[in-house]
Amino acid sequence: MSFLARANKKGVRAGAAVVASAAAVAATVWGVAVLVGPGGTAASQHNVARPGDGGDGRPGQQPQGIPQGIAHASESGGNAVNITIDDGPDPRWTPKVLDVLRRHDAKATFCMVGPQAKAHPDLVKKVVAAGHRLCDHTMNHDTAMDKKPVAYQEQQILDAKKLIEEAAGGGAQVEYYRAPGGAFTPDSRRIAAAHGMRPLGWNVDTKDFDKPGTAAIVNAVKREIGNGPTVLFHDGGGNRSQTVDALDQVLSWLKEQGRPTGFPVRTAPDSPDASDAPDASATSTAP
Repeated sequence: MSFLARANKKGVRAGAAVVASAAAVAATVWGVAVLVGPGGTAASQHNVARPGDGGDGRPGQQPQGIPQGIAHASESGGNAVNITIDDGPDPRWTPKVLDVLRRHDAKATFCMVGPQAKAHPDLVKKVVAAGHRLCDHTMNHDTAMDKKPVAYQEQQILDAKKLIEEAAGGGAQVEYYRAPGGAFTPDSRRIAAAHGMRPLGWNVDTKDFDKPGTAAIVNAVKREIGNGPTVLFHDGGGNRSQTVDALDQVLSWLKEQGRPTGFPVRTAPDSPDASDAPDASATSTAP
């Protein structure tokens, strides 16, 4: 074998070794399991959703057309109002909320907490069967998520999504992600969008979680609806009788105003006020 041939052969072997080494490193990086310790500390943050992948390192899984910006507008445009219901499903109050929505022929987006969905799959299925949409509201409703490691944020978002979709069955999808207390981060918004969920904000906080009285909840909607079309209610977290009564009155009032209900945008461009800080209107006192 000539000197030149031997050199070329060695070069090929060296190149193959480099490729194999790089592959091993990549496999190590993306194969690391995320270990979340007490208080949300993480032993590793490698397995994080990135643009162009599904969060597990596999390319080509990012759904097309889901912006990372926080949505507030209604996909129906015009005077349409987005009714959003947080913290359920709850076996006592979610059926009552569904009944009010049915009587008014109204639609809503239900932002569910993962363990609640797992505990009450029948209610999740009823929400879907009635034509409403599902939203991921994390596993533990941690309003300090924006101060936690990325791996913790990912776990909170993706574990809840899995539980909600399993509870819904029938191929139902979770189409939105709402950070507890509006505590969005660049990473949480990116993770949500990479998995087909539009980050969802709100414009009107009814303060119904504090049970200020039915009239106060209704007046909050009338007073603040000029801020934008997405209204925040709750069907979980305690006695929601005031919410049920207020929702009934609000829907009657909206009908008088000629304002139909709809769903938040999913594929429109990023909202001008989409930011990495908590939602501009995130004044909810929900835990």
